[in-house]
Amino acid sequence: MILVLAVSMKIFKHYNWSLLLPAIFLTGIGLTSIYSASISRGSFFDFKKQLIYFALALVCFFVLSRLDLRFLKTNSFLVFGFYLLFLLLIAGLLFAAPLTRGIHGWYKLGPVAFDPEPLAALSLIIILAKFFSARHTELRSWRLLLVSSLYMIAPFALVFLQPDLGSSICFVAVWLGAIFFSGLPLKRFMAVLLVFVVLAVLGWQFFLHDYQKQRILSFLNPQVDQKGISWSINQSRIAIGSAGFLGKGLGHGPQTQYGFLTEPKTDFIFSAWAEETGFLGTLFLFALLFFLFWRILQVAFFASGNFSRLFAGGLAFLFFTQSAVNIGMCLGLLPVVGIPLPMVSYGGNTLVAFYIGLGILAGLERRG
Repeated sequence: MILVLAVSMKIFKHYNWSLLLPAIFLTGIGLTSIYSASISRGSFFDFKKQLIYFALALVCFFVLSRLDLRFLKTNSFLVFGFYLLFLLLIAGLLFAAPLTRGIHGWYKLGPVAFDPEPLAALSLIIILAKFFSARHTELRSWRLLLVSSLYMIAPFALVFLQPDLGSSICFVAVWLGAIFFSGLPLKRFMAVLLVFVVLAVLGWQFFLHDYQKQRILSFLNPQVDQKGISWSINQSRIAIGSAGFLGKGLGHGPQTQYGFLTEPKTDFIFSAWAEETGFLGTLFLFALLFFLFWRILQVAFFASGNFSRLFAGGLAFLFFTQSAVNIGMCLGLLPVVGIPLPMVSYGGNTLVAFYIGLGILAGLERRG
């Protein structure tokens, strides 16, 4: 027994617990909220599914963090192959995926729904890290930025056509993270952001669907159409604002349990957690999100190799964007665009993809 324990300790001490533990706690918060939101509905199917995905995610992390993945920065065939595979899977959604909640977002295989977009975002991080790490002496070239943007534009356009505005934003975040940590001069990075502001204005005018515009308008004036498009924002604000210091208690949040809060397991899981655990529970969640974001940034700033720095930078921007936009939606500070809270919201595809990303990051940090 002592020998088994000693061997186990020797094995587990090699894992990067400062990356893994905050992720586990975040997933624990998610599982707790999903379980609580399931009580009044009388079905714990979603909770059990998420538990299975969590087990799979942990396996992915443990395996990948032990592998030597430095070959990713030199094996062009494999990296581009994965990128192209997920690009084709996203394109296939437009033709093979059923219309669910207004978008073609998931392949349905019985009770299992597969969304390739989180893994596509991960493949974009890898291919951009490889692209810029091999060209770090050419960063002052606008041509280089334009070529790199093509890797982002392809999945962005395909996801936008579904139409899924929230997921498409994630691809932009990954690209911005890659160019920021590539060593691009700050003035040039700010110029790129200005270009995106102009493109956003043009997108509003010519490309956004009416329902997407209505979501943004309802965010600007939530008192308009309170029983329609503004319902979710208003109920989320009520849930958070009425929580108090300790919350209503798990399983006792009226907005969550009585169905006033829409999507309490996914888009508005932050609101459900805040309502039932109050200021204290919300502060704990913020602390975990901040610590994990800081740890990913730490790898980006102190990595000895360009590839590791760029991979960490892309993952950090993706994590921050999803966290900030989701919480901003719940607080009524940003329009509702359907972005999950990383490792907290219900959804196995996003959960597994983030643990894969953390596993790769842990492996890269371990080997320099």
